[in-house]
Amino acid sequence: MYWEQAGQHNTDGTIRLALDRMQQNEITDLVVASCTGNTIKKILDLDISVPNLVCVTHHTGFTDPGQNEMDTATRQYLLDKGVKVLTTTHLLAGVDRAIRNQFGGVYPAEIMAQTLRLFGQGIKVAVEIAVMALDAGLVPFSKEIISIGGSASGVDAAIIIEPAHSNHFFDTQIKEIICMPRHKHRV
Repeated sequence: MYWEQAGQHNTDGTIRLALDRMQQNEITDLVVASCTGNTIKKILDLDISVPNLVCVTHHTGFTDPGQNEMDTATRQYLLDKGVKVLTTTHLLAGVDRAIRNQFGGVYPAEIMAQTLRLFGQGIKVAVEIAVMALDAGLVPFSKEIISIGGSASGVDAAIIIEPAHSNHFFDTQIKEIICMPRHKHRV
């Protein structure tokens, strides 16, 4: 499915398509980018069984030093519902971004991120969070999962992916693009 424009208005459709493919392919692991928890709550509201639901947030301090974008009550609600919540350094940013911010220039992880953005920010995020979830031990190794990402708030891209650990990133296999925007926002 190709959405005409990137953005949160595609959230409900992206979730529906991802869950449909999950059932069709008998996939049990779903990784979703959701910094505030709103996208994960939409999935939970559907009352559909997702054996392994993983929420990946921005790292603490992403927008404001020492602050997490997901409030404590939401995090606890998700945990109580069985959602695994991962808040950690972004795979394709991390210290490369700190070096760029301090000294200028472009570094390998940023080149990788920009290359993935050719498919849109949501696809880049979906690849990134799948690897992050694997590195954290929240999804199984050597198994296809579904990963959902977005361009700002909400989600607009979903993929079937077999992530590799970050130290073997290029062994990652994107098996299928379920949906993505045709026209991408510049990030």
